Amino acid sequence: MSSKSTLPIIGRTEKVFFPALQAGPIKAKVDTGADLSSLWATAIKLVDEGLTFVVFGKSSPNYTGKVVVVPKGQYAVTTVVSSFGEKQTRYVVKLQIKIANKLVLGTFTLANRSRSTYPILLGRKLISGKFLVDVSSSSSGKRPATSKISANNSKEVRK
Repeated sequence: MSSKSTLPIIGRTEKVFFPALQAGPIKAKVDTGADLSSLWATAIKLVDEGLTFVVFGKSSPNYTGKVVVVPKGQYAVTTVVSSFGEKQTRYVVKLQIKIANKLVLGTFTLANRSRSTYPILLGRKLISGKFLVDVSSSSSGKRPATSKISANNSKEVRK
């Protein structure tokens, strides 16, 4: 039995866009070891209207200072455990993101990524079932955008 699917191929880093935030292109790191995606956010506050934050920090070339408002009931709180075992409580928001010319709804934790090389981390919940990752390439722009894959390339062996 062979089922074929066409999925866009992305590299270990990708240029992404956030249409609603009018932000991009921004270089993001693909991290198949991370469960959730992460977005650099500053000035994170709970207000009467809901959750507010600013995307990126003043030191980022992508910083606009524009305040994003997420209404009550449209954000969550989660605990994230880093690769070093450190626990952090973070807000979680859903944002549309365009990766390799494909628009998807992603779930992002808001974090201070000022010391990270990449302001955005794309985790496996965002990429699973939507993209294939070619770790030998740094960007989807350097190869064809799609590839045929087979769910079962092996032949059944009968005794």
